[in-house]
Amino acid sequence: MGINPGFRTGCKVVCLDAQGNLVHNENIYPHPPVDKKTEAASKLRKMIEAYKIEAIAIGNGTASRETENFVTHQQFDRPVQVFVVSEQGASIYSASKTARDEFPDYDVTVRGAVSIARRLMDPLAELVKIDPKPIGVGQYQHDVDQTKLKKSLDQTVENCVNQVGVNLNTASSHLLTYISGLGPQLAQNIVAYRAANGAFASRKELMKVPRMGAKAFEQCAGFLRIARGENPLDNTAVHPESYGIVQQMAKDLSCTVPQLIADKSLRTRIEMEKYITPTVGLPTLKDILQELDKPGRDPRDTIQVFEFDRNVRTINDLREGMTLPGIVSNITNFGAFVDIGIKENGLVHLSQLANRFITDPTEVVSIHQHVTVKVLSIDLERKRRQRLQLTMKEE
Repeated sequence: MGINPGFRTGCKVVCLDAQGNLVHNENIYPHPPVDKKTEAASKLRKMIEAYKIEAIAIGNGTASRETENFVTHQQFDRPVQVFVVSEQGASIYSASKTARDEFPDYDVTVRGAVSIARRLMDPLAELVKIDPKPIGVGQYQHDVDQTKLKKSLDQTVENCVNQVGVNLNTASSHLLTYISGLGPQLAQNIVAYRAANGAFASRKELMKVPRMGAKAFEQCAGFLRIARGENPLDNTAVHPESYGIVQQMAKDLSCTVPQLIADKSLRTRIEMEKYITPTVGLPTLKDILQELDKPGRDPRDTIQVFEFDRNVRTINDLREGMTLPGIVSNITNFGAFVDIGIKENGLVHLSQLANRFITDPTEVVSIHQHVTVKVLSIDLERKRRQRLQLTMKEE
């Protein structure tokens, strides 16, 4: 579920299926001036029950804190995790041609809420649709050559795709075009086939997609992953043409392929020289075993539920010396800006990032990192310049 929060116009709520397809949308009004909390809570519960919602993504814009507080105080018929996600660029996407092509029958509020929900499901697949400028990739991004910046960011996406592959059952057509062998039309055909027939159960099912030929399949198959599919090798970088080798390895060890993937001690017993053929050399076999060491496509740790201090809503709630949870929102050469759940982000100056001397903030922090900060000073008189100074130094 994705929620695009708002006060006067209400919160746009969308429900997505496991493949990220929109199945329902409606507005709720839990905040003033409409303030229909009881009705909003009832609608929310019904949607979660009807569409078997497992997680809720709330945009971090206007009314985000209030919406998060409202949602987390509701009782649902199942455990539901609530996350606040960045909505940078969501409004740009919602008015773009890409969004209009995806959702020609829906307005910008629905498209924006869908983007928020999909960022929790598969951020790489969603953010690739948005021009780099609205996402905010660095302090000086508008000062550099925009063509070179786009080329560099495209290369970064390609590197991510090559490293972790993409989830065949959630990837957008935009993301699929970064895969070798898939042009825009074939990528769109894959998404259309998935929408009409449901999730892919195996890589070989790709051959049923219109215009998917043997050559294109050979080029793209190794980069497309299927979690919990019919064949566990479909969730690895092992190419289908090498499945027979892995199956023979498992047979020689008197185990199944899933057991071989799960048990590293079994893999250490493999004598690779036995499987060398005129077409499969030792480097290929080493690559296969290396891929079996890291099944799946997501190298990140399990997502952490983050919560701002519930007692802090505005800058007037802050006091010097307060210790607060925060998220690094931007990094500059003179320090890092941290979101602590109010309108103004606080600055942790370079000299306040660590107890030791550092010359580069990235030695200590990274974008979207969860940190603990202490309020150094608050200047309520300032209007334009930085009013909130923070520290990450340990006492």
